[in-house]
Amino acid sequence: MINSNSAPLGMAVTPHHLASQSALAVLREGGNAIEAMVAAAATIAVVYPHMNGLGGDGFWLIVPPQGNPVAIDASGAAGSLASLDFYAGDTHIPHRGPKSALTVAGTVGGWQEALNVSAEFGGEQKPLSRLLRDAIRYASDGIPVTASQEAATRSKQHELKDIRSFADVFLPNGEVPRAGNRFTQPQLAQTLSMLCEDGLGSFYRGELADSMAADMEKLGMPVTRADLAAYKPQRRVPLRLKHSKGEIYNLTPPTQGLVSLAILGLTDRLSLESMDEGATIHSIVEATKLAFGLRDRFITDPRMMTQDAQSLLDPQYLDALATRIKPHSAADWGKGKGPGDTVWMGVMDSSGLAVSFIQSIYHEFGSGVVLPESGVLWQNRGASFSLDPDHLLALAPGKQPFHTLNPAAARLYDGRTMVYGSMGGDGQPQTQAAVFIRHVVQGQSLQQAISGPRWLLGRTWGESSDSLKLEGRFEYPTLAGLRQRGHDVELLPDFSEAVGHAGAIVRHTNGMFEGASDPRSNGSAAGF
Repeated sequence: MINSNSAPLGMAVTPHHLASQSALAVLREGGNAIEAMVAAAATIAVVYPHMNGLGGDGFWLIVPPQGNPVAIDASGAAGSLASLDFYAGDTHIPHRGPKSALTVAGTVGGWQEALNVSAEFGGEQKPLSRLLRDAIRYASDGIPVTASQEAATRSKQHELKDIRSFADVFLPNGEVPRAGNRFTQPQLAQTLSMLCEDGLGSFYRGELADSMAADMEKLGMPVTRADLAAYKPQRRVPLRLKHSKGEIYNLTPPTQGLVSLAILGLTDRLSLESMDEGATIHSIVEATKLAFGLRDRFITDPRMMTQDAQSLLDPQYLDALATRIKPHSAADWGKGKGPGDTVWMGVMDSSGLAVSFIQSIYHEFGSGVVLPESGVLWQNRGASFSLDPDHLLALAPGKQPFHTLNPAAARLYDGRTMVYGSMGGDGQPQTQAAVFIRHVVQGQSLQQAISGPRWLLGRTWGESSDSLKLEGRFEYPTLAGLRQRGHDVELLPDFSEAVGHAGAIVRHTNGMFEGASDPRSNGSAAGF
């Protein structure tokens, strides 16, 4: 949608319409884009609990009207008890249960650090009681279960039903809540209220932290009270790519922001403007394979990187890498990292301040472990560690795990500012490329770029196939052309969550906002 008011004040895009409305309400009351995003983040943690929550991680990309963008890495490291000895006898870290809940949750700390950035920009500051008000009400009074939550609960019930704390909250009366049913989270409502009263820092250092640490110890999680108390989010200088259409920003390691930028850098060296759909997809897929190669070779905890990530976006380096893309044949590649459930959200305000944000608990419902006293569902991001001590992603206490999360933004040379992103593990950089190339390079409308059929190179939930999966709406010549080039093509439903929930906002040079939300989600683009 395009905001057509004579004096637009802001826009929000989220994968759940209630989160969009929470952000918009704060903007209407004079809050800035960062404050509006905190409100949206709190709401989405309640209304989309299978995708994100207080027990997960977050990443912020804040683009001011002038000056350098600011990135916030609000991801947690492995707990002090999460050693290789802790997993003795295991061949891999479990994906569910207390042993999978092995990293500190950074989300709430990220909210506070973002508000610190907001304060540095000046202006009136909204109280936490206002920013978290909607979330508290939705947790206490309840929200209608989405079809997405029902489907996720039903498909993962066999993995999670025996985790008692999960079943108590997410399987009331032992049944999967149906879409449209009222769903309440009273313990979580109380926790959000405590955060308003005691400050967001109390999640790590205070009465709430004491309660959560006691539950962690009872449940056998390898995260301690001291681990919570030591946590601090980190401000980062974002990675940046000089593209023919503008400067594009993304997150530093341990995220795969490098992958998203490398794909756009590589395809910028090809003639995408004149390519048909099949050739465009082939080019992006081949660039994705090369970018995944960089990821799997280099990206880990930034303190342990052997290569500076920004140097891998050097024009000469990308020039050489791009020569490996063959226009008429598909290259062999390794295996993807797999899917991940996440929420991407974007907000812009009238000053031109823009926020691109991701919040996640990794797999659907994360570890499945709900801390009983606080109602906080804990992530399983640490399952991306390896128990091989010689592996790049080898587990160690205090080490940050690899993250698929990477919110994106761009300042285009024509004067527009864009924030965009998606959920979806391996699919995040691929969907980002599809949206940016379709809209910025090939001139499609923003909504067309997001609604159009998409693809995924790699695995979907429960599948071991690393094929090229395409939504069923693609025309036959596109599918045939990809198969002729040697791609192992599989078809998904016409609209599939496997390709992620994308969203984007563009601020035009006349001050108007254009936003687009994904029809595969429960979201909206809302502006005024």
